[in-house]
Amino acid sequence: PGRSLMDWIRLTKSGKDLTGLRGRLIEVTEDELSKHNKKEDCWICIRGFVYNVTPYMEYHPGGEDELMKAAGTDGTDLFDQVHRWVNYESMLKECLVGRMAVKPIAAPKGELKYIYFFLLYFLFYSYDWFQTDSLITVVIYTKQKDMNAELVIVDCQDKQLRGEIIIDDHSYLVEVDLDHAVSEDVAVNIAEKVGKVEIILNKKDNIHWKMLGQPREGHNTFIKRTDRGLFYRKCKLVSKTEVTHDTKLFCLMLPKGTHLCVPTGQHVYLKQIIAGTEVVKPYTPVLPFLPLDFQEPPRHDGVHIYLMIKIYSHGLFTQALDHLQIGDYISVSNPEGNFKKSQVQTSEDLLLLAGGTGFTPMVKLLNFALTEVSCVRTVKLIFFNKTEDDILWRNQLEQLALKDERFEVQFILSQPSKDWVGKQGTISSSLLSEFVKRSRRDSKVLICICGPTPFTEQGVQ
Repeated sequence: PGRSLMDWIRLTKSGKDLTGLRGRLIEVTEDELSKHNKKEDCWICIRGFVYNVTPYMEYHPGGEDELMKAAGTDGTDLFDQVHRWVNYESMLKECLVGRMAVKPIAAPKGELKYIYFFLLYFLFYSYDWFQTDSLITVVIYTKQKDMNAELVIVDCQDKQLRGEIIIDDHSYLVEVDLDHAVSEDVAVNIAEKVGKVEIILNKKDNIHWKMLGQPREGHNTFIKRTDRGLFYRKCKLVSKTEVTHDTKLFCLMLPKGTHLCVPTGQHVYLKQIIAGTEVVKPYTPVLPFLPLDFQEPPRHDGVHIYLMIKIYSHGLFTQALDHLQIGDYISVSNPEGNFKKSQVQTSEDLLLLAGGTGFTPMVKLLNFALTEVSCVRTVKLIFFNKTEDDILWRNQLEQLALKDERFEVQFILSQPSKDWVGKQGTISSSLLSEFVKRSRRDSKVLICICGPTPFTEQGVQ
């Protein structure tokens, strides 16, 4: 109590000196930074800027120990590993001490690495464009043999075109301010075998374009995804339906000029301005319902994103989401995540351990395994909740278990009512040893776990 995000925002707006420098900005040397490495005097550098995080210690959701890992040092890598999507500039702007002093540059050691990446980009990526009276077609040649719709993200709004191609942990970008106006409808064609991507735009006026447009900062670059930063577009809330007493299914509609498919096992970030501070949270898209007929893969419309979100009574962000009206807009990022479908495609037994809303990443995974993975023999969901009222999509899961003999669901409650006849308890070795079994002695098993941090850590152990 008294240490919530809202309390922190209030403190930053109180006019209190949070840097200890009375509003001065200084240049910080490595030697100076290293001296501020205690809880009561803690400076951290992120991307060349130094912050006095001492006053933030008690407010940090991850606890003081996590912040102390970067005390008196450059914490950029650690920050990026845990939550690079957090807008620290906005959250910590009143704690800014100054910029790191620039060191003299030594002869580059990694020159070969840069030459390699340049060649990789030069060999694999190029783009071109051509026009007819009514169309502009931008062609990106990736030379990737397994190119698919999930790897292509296109946003075209207000004469600005942004086309991003994702290849493993790298990203290629075409980003221009178009020479003339185009209509909102954008089509994307992919020649999977040769890796050619076509972005087709409709001209608003049948005039001849002299050029595609003015290049923007990141145009025609091939870099690591983590260096690219997140891109957001505004999505409209079209429906909000109750799933349980405290969880709702939000349906968001992508803008007309956007092509985006969130891959299985990946998440997006929602961004809201709350009390003048930008707040960002990750959520994993789900399906609108669990398909019970697995004759063919479901065709996702490519227009809507469904998010199953638990509304916390004291949760600043989820309360703000819950207060959104139908027709309101919220910013949604590009997909992120390291999960690879190939991990599932070779599995015979898929075991899913979910705690509460940790069920959300399991929805698409479950559907993908039962629909598209021929070698899967069993898919077992072990679903931990507090009470019966907390179980998400219970009826749908039970129907699916009846319909598909490969699928089994086990509900485990930590605070059951006296009428509950199922299993009870929390995640433990004894409970898991009862349910986590192979279908055959040497079968290939994949275990996926998601839930609150203590649940996940306990489960992994």
